[in-house]
Formats: sequence, structure tokens, C-alpha cells
Amino acid sequence: MATSEDIQVKELDKRASGQAFEVILATPDTKSDFPLSPPKKKDVSLEEIQRKLDAAEERRKNHEAEVLKQLAEKREHEKEVLQKAMEENNNFSKMAEEKLNQKMEANKENRTALMAAMNEKFKEKDKRSEEVRKNKETKEGTSED
Repeated sequence: MATSEDIQVKELDKRASGQAFEVILATPDTKSDFPLSPPKKKDVSLEEIQRKLDAAEERRKNHEAEVLKQLAEKREHEKEVLQKAMEENNNFSKMAEEKLNQKMEANKENRTALMAAMNEKFKEKDKRSEEVRKNKETKEGTSED
């Protein structure tokens, strides 16, 4: 606690609106209640040091195990994602192949039907031309008699 010997008050300014003061505190003695250096630590025993080292080692091992666990989970997730992507790719390939086969089959059927129609048309033309030839021959044969 500061005594009156430690404090000096100096009047700076006196006005109608108020007063201004400067308060000067004396420098504290070096032997005050608050020491400048931290208190000395008690001596630590060898067992306590070993216990602290063991605890630190255990924390390190736990942290390392946690990191390894997280890495394993991440790898497992990556495998699952890769597996899913491969399955989707295979499914897409199968679907694309099925669609292509269906289109090819439809084109084949259309081509077969078109060829059959054209053959039928040609048969009809051949038949018609044969009839015309027969009619022509019979007309020529009757006109020659």
C-alpha cells in the first residue's frame, strides 16, 4: 500500500471549469512484497520425471494411433469410392452395349424386311414382265396365222 511519502501531487492548471493535477508515485523498493524473479521451483524427483515422460510417451502413442486410424478410414473411404465408380462405369458400359445391340438388331430386322419387300417387288415385276412377254408372244402368234 502506498503511503503519503510515496505520492507527490502537483497542481498543473486551475480554471473555472475544474482543476488538473499530476500524481507522481515514488519508485518502489526492490525489497517489496512482489519479488521480480519467479519463485523457485521445488526439486523434482526422478520418479516424477519418469512419470511425466511416460505420460508424454502415452500421449504421443495415442496421437499416433489416432492419426493412423484416420488414415485407415480415409483409405477405406477411397476404396469404397473407387469401387462405386468402377461399378457405375461397368453398369454404364453394359447399358451402352445393350442399347447398341438393340439398335443393331433393329437395323438388321429393318434391313431384312426391306430386302424381303424388294425381293417381293422384283418377283412381282418379273411375273408382270413374264405375263407381258406371254401376251406379246400370243398376239404375235395369232397375228401371224
